[in-house]
Amino acid sequence: MKIGKLDSSKKVLLIAELSANHNQDLSLAKETIIAAKEAGADAVKLQTYTPDTITLNCKNRDFFIDRGTLWDGEYLYDLYKKAYTPWEWHEELFQLCRSLDMECFSAAFDNSAVDLLETLNTSAHKIASFEITDIPLIEYMAKTNKPLIISTGIATLSDIELALSSVRKYHNNIMILKCISAYPTPLKEMNLLNILSLKDIFGVEVGLSDHSLGISIPIASVALGARLIEKHFILDKKLKTPDSEFSIDFKEFKEMSKSVREVEEALGEKEYKVTEQMKINKNGARSLYVVKEIKKGEVITNDNVKSIRPAYGLHPKYLDEILGKKVSKTLKKGQRMKKEYILR
Repeated sequence: MKIGKLDSSKKVLLIAELSANHNQDLSLAKETIIAAKEAGADAVKLQTYTPDTITLNCKNRDFFIDRGTLWDGEYLYDLYKKAYTPWEWHEELFQLCRSLDMECFSAAFDNSAVDLLETLNTSAHKIASFEITDIPLIEYMAKTNKPLIISTGIATLSDIELALSSVRKYHNNIMILKCISAYPTPLKEMNLLNILSLKDIFGVEVGLSDHSLGISIPIASVALGARLIEKHFILDKKLKTPDSEFSIDFKEFKEMSKSVREVEEALGEKEYKVTEQMKINKNGARSLYVVKEIKKGEVITNDNVKSIRPAYGLHPKYLDEILGKKVSKTLKKGQRMKKEYILR
């Protein structure tokens, strides 16, 4: 997938999710974006909604959070009022990212948010996990012909299939993200092998939107084929924000970036090949050598010929074949064993 100047076929894309970690402070939001760049992020992802575009200001029990989350005890409207990114910030944050040679895109939560992002010439659109069933919103995004990234945190396979088929009416520039909508996500629920199955089932690139603690999970996901890593990023873990408990800071993001690039380099090619270094080191393997002088006409035994390092002598597979045979000439200790020394 190409997101602006970025190309996931050439390198794993590292996305710093700003989410609510700006704490409603524009200066903090800018500092966080600058730090994300320094930590190795390729792009910043925002969330574009207001409390009124995502839910209702309603105190009915339906709107009360009590599902065993970090946010239990709050009403949805009140939570989103604290967490949302003011729309008047968006242009400034997009411009900052571009000045840092970073891409910027966002998860839109209704059509008006998509419209706003389009005025900013966003390089991609994102469907958050809980919006994967909002087919009208997905189709509205797809009509922009921008790359579309879809998180699967609450999705069944049929949910994913419906979302993808809705996008494919318009284009096929899609990536799905393996995601668990638990904050933070317990390791036993990660099931990273799903990355392989999602790729096989749906035939699209797969990334990871990660809410686990630490950085081991995103690093491991790259080895399984993840082409994009999205991780909540916070400037300082001492900050208390709606998302602070499952966000990583500068030091962790930088270490994750370094490790991901190392894993990328180490992955290499799928086809098994003998490298030049392997060819050089091949001579360090074992072969058959004379380890005790053998007079002409004497018999080869396990006492006078052995498989040892290095590999300049006869292949060890011939040992049983030559045992008990006589030699055609006197062989000195340390001499490479060769077939021509065997009497026929």
